[in-house]
Amino acid sequence: MSAEFLRGQPTLNTDNVLNGRYEVGELIGRGGMADVYLGRDIRLGRTVAIKVLRPDLARDPLFQSRFRREARAVAGLNHPSVVSVYDTGDQESASPRDDVRLPYIVMEYVPGRTLRDLLKADELTIEKSIDYSLGVLAALDYSHRSGIVHRDIKPANVMVTADGGVKVMDFGIARAMADSAATMTQTQAVVGTAQYLSPEQARGETVDARSDLYSAACLLFELLTGRPPFIGDSPVSVAYQHVREQPVTASSLNPEIPAALDDVLKRGLAKDRDHRYQTAREFREALLSARDGGPVTAATQAIAVPGPAAPATSAMESSPGDEPRTRAMAKVLAGGSLTEDSPDEDEDHSALNIGTTGDREPRQKARRRAWITVFAVLVALVLAVGGFVGWNMLNAEPPAPVTATVPQIEGQSQTDAMNAIISAGFQPPRITEEFSNTVAEDLAIRTTPAGGADVPKDEGITLYISKGPSSVSIPQDLVGMTESGARDELRGLGLKGGATIAGNSPTMEDGRVLGTEPAIGETVPAGSEVNIVISTGQVTVPNLIGMTADQAKVTLVHPTLLLAPKVVEVEDAAAAPGTVISQSVPSGTNVAQGSSVILSVAKEPAPTPTPTPSASPSSTPSTTPGRR
Repeated sequence: MSAEFLRGQPTLNTDNVLNGRYEVGELIGRGGMADVYLGRDIRLGRTVAIKVLRPDLARDPLFQSRFRREARAVAGLNHPSVVSVYDTGDQESASPRDDVRLPYIVMEYVPGRTLRDLLKADELTIEKSIDYSLGVLAALDYSHRSGIVHRDIKPANVMVTADGGVKVMDFGIARAMADSAATMTQTQAVVGTAQYLSPEQARGETVDARSDLYSAACLLFELLTGRPPFIGDSPVSVAYQHVREQPVTASSLNPEIPAALDDVLKRGLAKDRDHRYQTAREFREALLSARDGGPVTAATQAIAVPGPAAPATSAMESSPGDEPRTRAMAKVLAGGSLTEDSPDEDEDHSALNIGTTGDREPRQKARRRAWITVFAVLVALVLAVGGFVGWNMLNAEPPAPVTATVPQIEGQSQTDAMNAIISAGFQPPRITEEFSNTVAEDLAIRTTPAGGADVPKDEGITLYISKGPSSVSIPQDLVGMTESGARDELRGLGLKGGATIAGNSPTMEDGRVLGTEPAIGETVPAGSEVNIVISTGQVTVPNLIGMTADQAKVTLVHPTLLLAPKVVEVEDAAAAPGTVISQSVPSGTNVAQGSSVILSVAKEPAPTPTPTPSASPSSTPSTTPGRR
């Protein structure tokens, strides 16, 4: 789903049916990286959400990688509080200016509103805010145990369903915990949202699960008070506050917030990640205790950051009669001099009214000498004990490392393999991809150290994930597919769909695959780019002029053309009888499959009739009428 719902003009051709399966409907959301459309799975008859990378970002390999990483990250998660991913693919852009293919993700459609919408509508109570935060922490607990850090927890990325359930979405910048490059910046691009950045993200350091918990604490703070813990004129000023400044208490902004929630937020927003909640489950239990009015336990209270040492006298309890001795010990520990006059001491002693002034002075000196002696003995004992312990620590043999057995993970998915290694007591493993002709793509090949070995738990484990075979044969079944289907098929084999090449065919319908370059059946290295030849549904008419009528007919009906010849005889004294003198479609013209071509064939002209000479008129004697 999207981070924000709105209406607008889509960037994808909504007349399309993606991969022959998903009908694309109206635009229902738009985020910083992608647009979200309402869709329908024709095969299963269910409503889905289709998330499509924006065309202006599709040319950037970094955004392509982040978009595909979201699908891979969420596809391995199956939890009621995480939006499910059903399918992925890519599609041509509807705009003729965009000659790139747009990756898309088919996801679970979640009707409802985001926490951002609920905040704007001022519909949140303290009880609802806590319940929604508990749902977010449940999703984070599951994703963290699966080795995935979200890195962008914020109100716009949390959907609330009609029945009050919570769905965490938008894993577009999620990273595996084992990825050492998962810092705040990637190629100078800020990863995360300023109001919810953890201090380590703001400093560009490596993130872990505790970074998500800081963001979740920022989210809880905003749900309770209506504003984030830090606000500023620019993202830079907000990030600086996350690193350097302490937030105000939530109860100072909303007096109805109990002190227990202030304590929960204080620990959740600790600058040092070691002083925060260490797991989402620990954070969740503390929040539940605060909601139910339970005691403020050590797990709920913020871990205090050590400050300047308190005066020694603050830890000493004394009776009124012991005040002079207490002050004297304090002066020694503070580096003062016992020979200095103290008006307070004189007043205290005079108040005791013991003897004369001359009697008090020897007693005071004796008391001071006794305390000095006691203090010197105590210092000597502390130094002696410290030296003895230090000597033993320096010369003691190091304890044997705690070991565990590396699990057998061959053939498991990356997520399952990581969970198995972490469950065995090891740190999240380093991920290395390599080709394998025996293990399918995205499945675990082996580990280093090997599975079954007993190794120290603090030793790093390397997990090798298959990239599929190193060489692939271009399959025969590409012929006749749609272009998007062929590209999905090539991607599944570890190949890249290259340029689209138009090709004429007398039999293959328009838009279907005719062949590939390299040719179908050839073996190519994995990751190679394969150009796709797509039928135009047309054939090119050859030059037939000068051929005999029979030769022209044979040419047109040949299997490479399959056109329909029609012969018309035309008298032409200049051309040899029976030869083609013209054709209705000029040579080199593309016509639709099965089109007719009229051939004008020369024939001898009819012979000109010889003129018959006309008879000359005979002389007829004139008759003169006689007289009778």
